[in-house]
Amino acid sequence: MRQATQALITSVLLAALAVVAGAEPLIADEGKPAYECHRGTIVVDGLVDDDEWADAESTDAFVFPWPHQTGPKQSTVAKLLWDDRFLYVGYQCEDGDITALHVERDDPTYKDDCVEIFIAPRPDKSRMYYGFELNCRGVLYDYFFAFPDCLLSNWDAHGVRLTSAIAGTLNQSDDEDLGWQLEIAIPLKNFAALSGKQRPEPGDVWRINMNRWDGTGSTRALSEWTPSGLEAAHPHRPEGFGALKFMGE
Repeated sequence: MRQATQALITSVLLAALAVVAGAEPLIADEGKPAYECHRGTIVVDGLVDDDEWADAESTDAFVFPWPHQTGPKQSTVAKLLWDDRFLYVGYQCEDGDITALHVERDDPTYKDDCVEIFIAPRPDKSRMYYGFELNCRGVLYDYFFAFPDCLLSNWDAHGVRLTSAIAGTLNQSDDEDLGWQLEIAIPLKNFAALSGKQRPEPGDVWRINMNRWDGTGSTRALSEWTPSGLEAAHPHRPEGFGALKFMGE
């Protein structure tokens, strides 16, 4: 009963926020990439090595838009798939020193070695998006953002499956690590309050961005699938999101 009540409150609140956020049209930056998300189902074990992943196209390596960042520019690529229940995202991250201190759901994982995905399931209301920030230990911080005024950090996605795999030693800086991988399966029904659908249909287009925070000190670096367009190293700007195109069989 409590979960159903919270879901109802969340749905009403998201609907109200959508009206506010949709009052000012969002004009997306020109030249943004589009990812064709094909259908497929994976086992979420942290390793991006399923046969289904082999058929999914990798993104280009995430870019480093801010030349003032002095940290190592280590490679990150991502892949996405979907089926009738889940959106799957797999990340592969080169990392010579893997570090993460946060272990509880909704801890500030963005302070660790982490990856992110921002998902706006209504292109006409792209100022409304869901954030998933995932550290290399497989710990999730999620929220709903009515950008830029209202971040609902107590919003939790239900039924998320998340696992990481580390090639190296965690939190030990006196050796050389290889990197880490991470897989997340997000139930599509979590987006229904805003998208108006229990799941997307082939041909639907959402807007997304994917990011990586690498390192934990003063030289940490932010890289992105597509640049946010901000002068400072910061990922939150929905005009800078790319497109996620849901493909059929």
